[in-house]
Amino acid sequence: MSVEILDGSTVRSFVEDEGAFNSTVDGRFAALDANHDGLLSYSEMARELMSLRVLEKHFGVDEESVKPDELAGLYRGLFARFDRDGSGEVDRDEFRAEMREVMLAVANGLGFLPVQMVVEEGSFLKIAVDRELGQLAKAA
Repeated sequence: MSVEILDGSTVRSFVEDEGAFNSTVDGRFAALDANHDGLLSYSEMARELMSLRVLEKHFGVDEESVKPDELAGLYRGLFARFDRDGSGEVDRDEFRAEMREVMLAVANGLGFLPVQMVVEEGSFLKIAVDRELGQLAKAA
């Protein structure tokens, strides 16, 4: 983890750079695709969602205190957001489209004023910051 300074334009610029964004998203997709069939099943995505401990890290809720069926419902709902055609599996295009929406929502939430935040190594936000720093270094 590292402390970085970023704003909405950092994230938006990363998303708008299709090459960098798609490469990053495709890498995450490939890492999640445990059976290498080019599709993400619920179990493949749920494993990642559970490892991220989304409720605990982002909402301060101890997942141990949430009823298992409620937690499963949350994960199913998140999966359904990605599974746009309702096929029961997420293809690369669906994954890209949802990640684009998620990142643009983050950008809108950050706004235009720089904020200091802790980001995880390898996260989309860290990659966006590193990309921007690389561009600034090239321009200097």
